Amino acid sequence: MRVFSCLVEDHNLYLTALAALICVLGAVIMARLYRKARASRRRMRWSWLFLGAVAGGATIWCTHFVAMMAYRPGVEITYAPLLTGLSLLVAIVGCGTAMAMGSQRHRLSPEAGGVTFGLTVAAMHYVGMAAFTADALVIWSPVYVVASVGAAVVFGALGFAQVRRTVSGLKTYIAPGLLVLAIVSLHFTGMGALTILPLAPVEGAVTGEAASALLAVGVAAVGFLILGVAIASHALEDQTSRDSNSRLYQLIEGSVDGMLVESEGVILIGNAAFAGLCGVEVEALVGQPLTRWLDEAARSADGMLVQGTLTPGDGEAIPVEVAVRAARRDDGAGHYRIFAVRDLRARLAQEQRIVHLARNDSLTGLPNRVSFLEEIERRVAQTGGQQFALFAIDLNRFKEVNDIYGHGVGDRLLVHVADRMMTTRTEGDFVARLGGDEFMALTPVTSRLHAMEAAERLRSAIMQPMQADHADVHCGAAIGIALWPDDAREASVLINNADLAMYRAKAALATDVCFYEEAMDEAVRDRRRLTQGLREALDNNQFELHYQVQASLSTGKATGFEALLRWKQADGSYIPPDQFIPLAEETGLILPIGEWVLRAACTEAARWEVPHRIAVNLSPVQLSHIDLPRLVHQILIETGLKPERLELEITETAMIADMERTTHILRQLKLLGVSVAMDDFGTGYSSLSTLRAFPFDKIKLDRSFMSELEGSQQSKAIIRAVLALGESLEIPVLAEGVETKSQLDFLRIQGCDEAQGYLLGRPSRDGHSTTDAQADLTAGHETARAA
Repeated sequence: MRVFSCLVEDHNLYLTALAALICVLGAVIMARLYRKARASRRRMRWSWLFLGAVAGGATIWCTHFVAMMAYRPGVEITYAPLLTGLSLLVAIVGCGTAMAMGSQRHRLSPEAGGVTFGLTVAAMHYVGMAAFTADALVIWSPVYVVASVGAAVVFGALGFAQVRRTVSGLKTYIAPGLLVLAIVSLHFTGMGALTILPLAPVEGAVTGEAASALLAVGVAAVGFLILGVAIASHALEDQTSRDSNSRLYQLIEGSVDGMLVESEGVILIGNAAFAGLCGVEVEALVGQPLTRWLDEAARSADGMLVQGTLTPGDGEAIPVEVAVRAARRDDGAGHYRIFAVRDLRARLAQEQRIVHLARNDSLTGLPNRVSFLEEIERRVAQTGGQQFALFAIDLNRFKEVNDIYGHGVGDRLLVHVADRMMTTRTEGDFVARLGGDEFMALTPVTSRLHAMEAAERLRSAIMQPMQADHADVHCGAAIGIALWPDDAREASVLINNADLAMYRAKAALATDVCFYEEAMDEAVRDRRRLTQGLREALDNNQFELHYQVQASLSTGKATGFEALLRWKQADGSYIPPDQFIPLAEETGLILPIGEWVLRAACTEAARWEVPHRIAVNLSPVQLSHIDLPRLVHQILIETGLKPERLELEITETAMIADMERTTHILRQLKLLGVSVAMDDFGTGYSSLSTLRAFPFDKIKLDRSFMSELEGSQQSKAIIRAVLALGESLEIPVLAEGVETKSQLDFLRIQGCDEAQGYLLGRPSRDGHSTTDAQADLTAGHETARAA
């Protein structure tokens, strides 16, 4: 009741209302400055704290003394100037201290600052009341004094704590309202604690109208101070905002990505990159709502990368990647968000290109092996019993095009073939390039005739000529056909069967298109079994060397032996060399097999009592191997065989594949001391040029001439010519395949140097078992001399 009486009865209501208005405005300014001090960096914080201290202290002091001007105690009032001024200083310093404490980062700092603020209000009030004197006895009620201080402390702590919370709208005025309650509750509760009993006037004090006039001047000055603080804070806030925006603009303008700063859904600044994406000038971005440019997904990015769309001025949406970072303004006036916006069109186009290249051939654009396998698996899974044909396609004469016109024209031809096949597609067709000149095609069919028609359509498309270098360039195609589900029940088996049919078409002379047949599988299985058997024979030492004698026709004595490879089976039978040697050459097994033959032959020959020469055949695959001279040298050292006892036989075919390389390797072999013979002479198309390319130590006349000798005058003429050629070049000639006495007599009469064949001795494990045959040869020789 005393507080209410003090508020209503003892005060001028107009001046009281003015005091309340000053308190409210000052509290709003102080709360705003305190909020900025909490949100600002260290450099700006002290500026805001200073302004807040002045504004808060002036508000408390001005509110108090305006209310005191409204106070009507019924006696003359006097004010001690020193204490009056000191009360203002107490208010300013106390408010500064309270705000400095409250702006610290400790969890309870706001509450501590609020308590200090409440004590500051109490200290200012009671120091100010100490300056108030009257011609009366002043009596204080301790209960009300304590209550006033408690109310100021509680409301001050609540007000400072409220500033810590991030709020908007009308809630921003909760903190100033609590500060107003702290000031007002202290003043009027404190005034309710005051009782005045009139006495004599005090000398030397400012009294009556003079005191009121002087106090009014002081209040007006402090009021202007509050106004000045408000103006200064606004100017400082504006300058800080401009500086902050300037720093932000400099930061984002240096980015190659589009960047913008947004606050409350409005664009504050944007860089040239973002303006370029939007299709507008940079100035046109400022003040625009963010929803004008970015969709919901892009706007909702919060500390993470999200994909959204940006709608430029022309309305065509652009895929973008957006990252958002929230930050406080340097001046503490709220938060803003920084958007980094990256145009995804180039990256998405590159990703699409990578995906395309992963599934399509880079040269022709056709689906590649990966896409083909997926497609055939899909058709196998979805078609059920519906029939379709798989075409395995290999281009004929494509290597010839590359060799004659160059690889650039070869690539153009592949593109041309791919385009032609795509042009002639029908519904359901699928064409892919697996690599090189290999293609695959799928098409639904109803019969073998339908499949053949589709194959012919593809072949006709492939054979269409292409104009290049003023010439028509074209190629053919070998096509293998496998039908689903007739020829296979699995996709991998179907592909294998189509390949088998294609290889058969490639080897055939009468047709370029072949259907898969079950017999092809049997041939492949036999081939695989033979290949595996070769590997096992090499590992299990199942190979044998048989030796066939080579004898001189002039002396009748053995001059050497040829090592012949035999593959013995478990039942004692032998697989002919012409069945497994070509396969060994194709699979590369000829290299370890050839090494075994060479080592075994040299080892055996090194043990012979009579130092006959040992002849070993070299495969073209062996001859093309760069390490052959080193291998021969190593084996000669290991076995102890003298180099002059080793004769290496090569065919013309082995030389013409790469004449320069082969000649170089043969010269290295000659440097080791071994001799080199040309085997199967007379069967090649360039035998004479081959003889000219390298100085052979011997010519071996092919056995085919011996088999035709009896009834062919041409064979006799050729043998005479070869023998004459050998004599003129001073190269000994050995005739192979001598099986009859008449053949032997003819060779002796014509002056042949050496002979080899069944007449002289069949190949055997032991080369010295040919004694009887040599005796026959010697006897024939003696008879010829006697005649």
